[in-house]
Amino acid sequence: MIHKSQRVGIFIDIQNLYHSAKHLYSARVNYRELIKELVSGRQLIRAIGYVVKSETALGEASFFEALTKTGIELRIKDLQIFPGGLKKADWDVGMTVDAIRMANFLDVVILVTGDGDYVPLVEYLKWGLGRETEIAAFGRSTSARLKEAADLFVDLEKLPKVILKK
Repeated sequence: MIHKSQRVGIFIDIQNLYHSAKHLYSARVNYRELIKELVSGRQLIRAIGYVVKSETALGEASFFEALTKTGIELRIKDLQIFPGGLKKADWDVGMTVDAIRMANFLDVVILVTGDGDYVPLVEYLKWGLGRETEIAAFGRSTSARLKEAADLFVDLEKLPKVILKK
């Protein structure tokens, strides 16, 4: 249930959203519109985006700058490359810790990800801390368990201004 007095925190798995938009729709995400839609007139306390910096990505700096201009506070991590070539780039633990740490200042925690690894976080926020939880992601690439765990699932596919065709 959305109330205008609710304090909202938004935690965005940028990599998950970027790749889903690119592969499912050959599109990109309008982050300014995304934040506006998710806040829905409520009080935004913080919007944090989690990104991984790679050595070779062209235009990455300008993409990160554009995200910052939309009011998203960025958490940046370097891409880890292990001997043998294995690459690791996830923010699961960092995003989880931030959401739990900030939950005391929020009424609603919005996770923008389709990753089912966040089910335990959603359950803890709801049942352990009494927070409303919302998941926003593309329905086709979102874990069914994650959709079920949240109080509200927002399918970004149904928000036309959020998807920008290339």
